[in-house]
Amino acid sequence: MAVKKILIEPNKILRQVSQPVNEVNKEIQKLLDDMLETMYSANGIGLAAIQIGIPKNLIVIDLLTKEKKKDPMYFINPKIIKQSEKLSKYEEGCLSIPNLFAEVKRPSECEVQYLDYRGEKKILKAAGLLATCIQHEIDHLNGILFIDYLSKLKRDIILKKLSKQKIEQKRLVI
Repeated sequence: MAVKKILIEPNKILRQVSQPVNEVNKEIQKLLDDMLETMYSANGIGLAAIQIGIPKNLIVIDLLTKEKKKDPMYFINPKIIKQSEKLSKYEEGCLSIPNLFAEVKRPSECEVQYLDYRGEKKILKAAGLLATCIQHEIDHLNGILFIDYLSKLKRDIILKKLSKQKIEQKRLVI
């Protein structure tokens, strides 16, 4: 497995719509493994392939906590087929918008159809944080970031902070 570079907003690739995967093969499974390793190394709980510059409909999720063991989930060509009308609010962050967070309202439950790691068709009913994470990652596949749900003012504040972070990272102190 290999850790890949995560793209940071603003980046045109993050706004691309990802393409369906036609066949689940060893190449796709290796990519999923690399995505998972990349997500773990960045201390994330979800990652879409587009975030590492690959416009394929692939996401990995693991809501691991200090008390839980790793329990990775792989979603190939995920599609939300049902969402609750009831909304919940979570403070979301994103590996492509590091260290910045904002509250986002999303349906509190969803049902997602997808192919698993072996290419088997599955349907999962998700609630709470898992539902939020699935929706967040599927948004990535459609070129949508969590900041797109915010007011223009809040989005601009986050983008300004992100820009400042990038400038500070480029400084070299000798």
